[in-house]
Amino acid sequence: MNGRLFRLGDRVRLVGGLVAFVGGVFLAVQGRLNGELGHVFGDGFLAALVSFGGGLALLLLGVPTTAAGRAGLARLRSSLRSGRIRWWQCVGGACGAFFVSTQGLTITALGVAVFTVAAVGAQTVSSLLVDRAGLGPAGRVSLSAPRVIGAGLAVVAVAIAVSDEFGDPSALWLALLPAVAGIGLGWQQAMNGLVREAAQSTRVTTLVNFGTGTIVLLAVCAVDLAVRGFPTQAPTEPWFYLGGILGIVTIGTAVLAVRWLGVLVVGLCQVAGQLVGAIVVDVIAPAPGEQLSAATVVGTALTLLAVVVAARPRAR
Repeated sequence: MNGRLFRLGDRVRLVGGLVAFVGGVFLAVQGRLNGELGHVFGDGFLAALVSFGGGLALLLLGVPTTAAGRAGLARLRSSLRSGRIRWWQCVGGACGAFFVSTQGLTITALGVAVFTVAAVGAQTVSSLLVDRAGLGPAGRVSLSAPRVIGAGLAVVAVAIAVSDEFGDPSALWLALLPAVAGIGLGWQQAMNGLVREAAQSTRVTTLVNFGTGTIVLLAVCAVDLAVRGFPTQAPTEPWFYLGGILGIVTIGTAVLAVRWLGVLVVGLCQVAGQLVGAIVVDVIAPAPGEQLSAATVVGTALTLLAVVVAARPRAR
């Protein structure tokens, strides 16, 4: 009987890992679309707002208008009134908005590589600590050797994957911003998982996440547009505006998987999916002047190995 239960638990973890991995693949595609949208707009903040706002609009059409969605919102309100969950645990989407904002603020100065390593490294450390403190729905997870080794291997793997893009950043101190954003992403995963437990609905949690993120980006874009003015052109191709849909999948899969895997493994699975998705995108629709490098393939393979190491089940 115990053997069957353990095998069932392993299958659940495997499914959770695959779900988070798929979310990471969608995140890679979303990044390409948002990047192209920001290039046409000449404003990365506005592109992020369009992505978040589009996702929020779809969720407002699909969640409060259904009986299941209204029931989930009612459960969340009840949990807030009873103190089972606090209001500040519902603002995880603000961390995602801050992460997107730091991209627009620092990537030009730092380069993609430094930004990515700073963000992933900080997110990995944050996820380890969040799991150790038991802040997520999976409860407290100890700092076991496989988890620490897997986390360290993931940071090294990502550094290798993006090593071709390392340049000579003129303002390395700006890496503090993506590092802070990465810390926030680890906390966001845990908070979204708690909101999901309170609402008992992945769709409601995703709606709350997009709502708080859109509010933050509205404030950022208000300042940005006041200083820089409105863009003079916008893309007419409809697929440039699909980032919100892909973001819904990315957030929804993480919310679903975090209660099975914990924050660290979900984050690593998403990073692995993101790197694999980026390779697929580069093969199918390479960006002008870009080509797939051996370092990217090696780094991606090492990231997958890091996930396997970190996800080793605890001693039974």
